[in-house]
Amino acid sequence: MPTIDELRILQALPLDLKIKRTQQRIREWVDYYGVDGVYLSFSGGKDSTVLAHIISKMGLPIQKVFADTGLEYPEIRAFVKSFGDVIMVRPKMRFDEVIRKYGYPLISKEVAESIYEGRKALSAGKDTAKLRKMLGTLSPRQDGTPTRYNYSKYEPLLYVDFIIGSKCCNVMKKHPMKGYEKKTGRFPIMATMAEESMLRQTNWCRSGCNAFDGSFHRSAPMSFWTEQDVFSYIRVYNVPIASVYGEVVYKHDGAEYAETLCDCGGKLCTTGCKRTGCIFCGFSAHRENDDGRFERLKRTHPRQYEYCMEGGAYDTDGLWKPTAQGLGMRHVFEEVNKIYGKNFIRY
Repeated sequence: MPTIDELRILQALPLDLKIKRTQQRIREWVDYYGVDGVYLSFSGGKDSTVLAHIISKMGLPIQKVFADTGLEYPEIRAFVKSFGDVIMVRPKMRFDEVIRKYGYPLISKEVAESIYEGRKALSAGKDTAKLRKMLGTLSPRQDGTPTRYNYSKYEPLLYVDFIIGSKCCNVMKKHPMKGYEKKTGRFPIMATMAEESMLRQTNWCRSGCNAFDGSFHRSAPMSFWTEQDVFSYIRVYNVPIASVYGEVVYKHDGAEYAETLCDCGGKLCTTGCKRTGCIFCGFSAHRENDDGRFERLKRTHPRQYEYCMEGGAYDTDGLWKPTAQGLGMRHVFEEVNKIYGKNFIRY
């Protein structure tokens, strides 16, 4: 099995070697399944746009598939449609229906799942591993050191007046993609990267870039890339990206520049949106120290912001849930900020 040390070595490679290694992983995947046996999971975001560009330069006619959830920025959807050769798949539930049933997406997928299952365990009077994660009573490692699965900081979220859960991505994106895979027999190529989350890092350590075995067959040939690599590739190859990102520039001490800062320690970033996933997603919103995604949404897409924040009411079960007027996330953020501080989630 691959190791963390091996991942760190790969992440430190120069861009040109990363491109070659990614091309090798793509070629292995296509050689194994055939070009008609694979597809590119294409979100219209910067990462999958770079992967689509690499595949195109390789001359591989791999089908692009987009999960049309209705939660993307309008600019992202328009950008995806501009390719003209993208298959659209759609979920069976609306986002407000998912929230009503499975809860609001907050903190992270791992924490939200533990909150959801821990809350069920409390209600049923059961002692489960998910609940112990929330209470901080999960058994330590064999060497006595604390497990990293200690979510006791978020224990108060077990008792709030709304549901928190992690199933929105499964329902809105993964299930439609799985339906496409079942219908066509194709296996996905994805632009996910190990640095994005502990879960993705763990998955890389299990199978590397290409997972040919197990229950989840997928290729993630950019797993060892970093976001800075993606930005560099966009600039080096002049790759068009969705307009909602703005431009890719160097940033240093809060100032943005179009050209390199040489030895000033600048990093590449975008002048517009930093991420372009589901626009109402609360995962990792508490980690944004500068202009938060919801603050930006208020300025750039006021109609979507209003739907996100307004509405909401207590259901017959006494829990706060979306209504026809909106998702009611203002109340959700207010309650979370009462626990963790005024600007824990900026909106």
